[in-house]
Amino acid sequence: MKSHNTPMGRVFDVFNHIILALIALAMIVPFLYVIAGSFATEAELARRPFFIFPETFTTGAYQYIFSTPTFIRSIGVSIWVTVVGTIVSLSLTLMMGYALSKSRLLGKNVIIYLVIFTIIFQGGMIPTYLLVRDLGLLNSLWALILPIAMNPMWLIIVISFFRSLPNELEESAKIDGASDIKIFLSIALPLSKPIIATFTLFYAVQYWGDYFNALLYISDNAKYPVMLLLQNIMTMADMRFGEVDALVEQPDQSLKLAVIVVATLPIMFVYPFLQKHFAKGMLLGSVKG
Repeated sequence: MKSHNTPMGRVFDVFNHIILALIALAMIVPFLYVIAGSFATEAELARRPFFIFPETFTTGAYQYIFSTPTFIRSIGVSIWVTVVGTIVSLSLTLMMGYALSKSRLLGKNVIIYLVIFTIIFQGGMIPTYLLVRDLGLLNSLWALILPIAMNPMWLIIVISFFRSLPNELEESAKIDGASDIKIFLSIALPLSKPIIATFTLFYAVQYWGDYFNALLYISDNAKYPVMLLLQNIMTMADMRFGEVDALVEQPDQSLKLAVIVVATLPIMFVYPFLQKHFAKGMLLGSVKG
């Protein structure tokens, strides 16, 4: 952030930094409590309403989590849905966005209007469920991907981004005999790294954090993603994971906090790898188009 040279500008900078620091603390401190509570004993959690460092450090909650195949299986389901779903969604969004950015595409405006129509009007829960059922996707992991495979708002941004690319690049490639697919793969995609990084993160967070579709379409608990398992743990106090090591005592409150930590950290680790392009990608497609 660039500092101001005037006295009022410096005052604004100080005030701005203080506000941002307070907002950061308001977001970080609760998560620190969740981490600390996951390593604390049940007695300490009942006695202390808030703390950052546990008095007695214990890994009992994590031992319990990783002693049962239920949680491990749900993590595997979430990883599969997140990876495959992100690839499918990103591929569909980029290919459709590139095609709709070309003025020579017949019916382009009609398709874009239909995309915008889905932003304003949606079919609703019951028609969507009936469609998923008639497609034979109930109790299938594809039911967690295909109904939300493309976000129309993000598609509009991708269309605007591809429109902002210089036409001269495509024209020169066509002169060299390149096809539309070759231009898309060799020119458009390499120039799209910021927006690819941005929407990779968006789609990954969408799939990893989604539990409602699993609640609607998945009845086999062997196919539960970790977020649905977490939701069940948070709402059913007497729920048990399943077959566990008999030597591992079942925790209660610390178990909930440990599940939150384990379910949250994987998607948090994705961001540092995409941070380089994320800030730029947030602005692309929002100025021109």
